[in-house]
Amino acid sequence: MNALDRFFGIRASGSTVQREVLGGLTTFATMSYIVFVQPAVLQVAGMPGGSVLLATCLSSAAACLLMGLVARYPFALAPGMGENFFFAFTVVLTMGFSWQAGLAIVFISGVLFLLLSLFSARDRLMRVLPDCLKNSIGPGIGLLIAFIGLQWGGIVKPSPVTMVALGGFASPVPLMTVFGVLLTAALMALGVRIGILIGILATTAIGLLTGVLSRPETAIAWSTETFFNLNFAELFTRWDLALTAIALLFFMDLFDTIGTLVGVGKQAGYIGDDGVLPRAGRAFFSDAAGTCIGALFGTSTVTSFVESATGVAAGARTGLAAVVTGLCFVCAILLAPVVQIAGQDIGPAFYGVDPTTPHVAMYPAVAPALIVVGFLMMAPLRRIAWEDVTESLPAFLTVAMMVFSYAIHEGIAIGCISFVAIKTGTGRFKDVHPVLYVVAALLVLRYIFLT
Repeated sequence: MNALDRFFGIRASGSTVQREVLGGLTTFATMSYIVFVQPAVLQVAGMPGGSVLLATCLSSAAACLLMGLVARYPFALAPGMGENFFFAFTVVLTMGFSWQAGLAIVFISGVLFLLLSLFSARDRLMRVLPDCLKNSIGPGIGLLIAFIGLQWGGIVKPSPVTMVALGGFASPVPLMTVFGVLLTAALMALGVRIGILIGILATTAIGLLTGVLSRPETAIAWSTETFFNLNFAELFTRWDLALTAIALLFFMDLFDTIGTLVGVGKQAGYIGDDGVLPRAGRAFFSDAAGTCIGALFGTSTVTSFVESATGVAAGARTGLAAVVTGLCFVCAILLAPVVQIAGQDIGPAFYGVDPTTPHVAMYPAVAPALIVVGFLMMAPLRRIAWEDVTESLPAFLTVAMMVFSYAIHEGIAIGCISFVAIKTGTGRFKDVHPVLYVVAALLVLRYIFLT
């Protein structure tokens, strides 16, 4: 105990070993839904679920240990919501890269973030994007995640006339999804911090009882197929799209990390009136290294989780809490049988198609979690100056195009172009960072010549 106290500075921070352990357990409980969601999302990109689960748990554990031992902060890390959907639905399904090339893209973005951490240039880069776009990118991704959750839960379905329509509630699948959403929301309203996890488990149980889900005949196929299976050569065949994907993943990770470190850092009392987070470089290094490790193991961008705030609220103040969370992720590998049931794609059975042919995926056990997480990601919209059309219109277009084009990068691109166009058209040149003019021009050229 004395060694732990000296290394982490537990008593100096006003905490105890017991509080740090409780804080680490609390953080893991609130973010453990990613163990269930991540394999389901990346399986859409053709990745083997067993390998993704192993990669998710091990890379999350490694990143948490780095954060706890190097930066000595109670910030936990795991594959980020938003980045995982960008990887599966944009990089692989829309841009057409293989998942092996997608992992190479994630790795390069992580290396860039690592270099950024070493040279302390993150603050200058953050000034390139205006606040209206920073506050709309997260909600846009959240709305897309919620829309996908509605599809996976059977609440909306494809329509040849309107493209999408209400799925109806004659089937137990949409009812099961509604039950999961309402249960999760009720638990959250009552202050139950593991509401999302309970919602997934309860929905899985209902699925088993109603026959929507079934016990797999064979155990999950453990493998290391995704480990060190990166394809860099494929990136040179479509370098323009590869550079776009790398840049967007880089900035998404940058926004997530800064937002989490600042938000949770203020809550924990690390950030004073000067707005400086001590050992920020070490925290950024741990986050960037986690992304690189995750790509090598076979999962999408690993980033700091805002759910770390629950551990801080439980009393965590030092890196020991992050170490405890990391060890929990190692133990989470034992949850594989439950993950296998919750991650069943029942799309073929629901739509009556051959499982070997392309079909609409459905994961009703994790669909409620996606809907709730999407809802939680909408909060930054309140910080947009809606009365100023030069700020609100680009924000609106960012959100709308992400959902209606089913592509995160297109929403960001349209948001950048529209912001530069409307600010320039109204003579408010000083509101636009000079670098953003170059970015917008390149995006316009891309639409003219490359799409």
